[in-house]
Amino acid sequence: MKDSRIQIGQLLLLGCAFIFVLSISTRADDSASVYKAKCETCHGADGSGHTPAGGALKARDFASPEVKGETDAQLTEILTNGKNKMPAFKGKLTDDQIKGLVAYIREFAKKK
Repeated sequence: MKDSRIQIGQLLLLGCAFIFVLSISTRADDSASVYKAKCETCHGADGSGHTPAGGALKARDFASPEVKGETDAQLTEILTNGKNKMPAFKGKLTDDQIKGLVAYIREFAKKK
């Protein structure tokens, strides 16, 4: 009886871990698709800002020291309320989507 409780507990723990890993993967996929739909035109697939629209609007390179030096709260503020020529995404993206974009943007600096 005691062994079966341990096995059930282990199965539940394993199931929870699996769901957690799946949710992280889903959020990463969601952030990538949001980035592609909302940011890539100006900031480019690599986050450099080297696109025709990015050049015209002076889009920032996400791997630049300036962006790296900003806090997550500052990036969240910029994504939410816009800055200079960048549009605001308040009401267009959820708080979770914006949080996911901040994490996604941070990944560009790690690649360079």
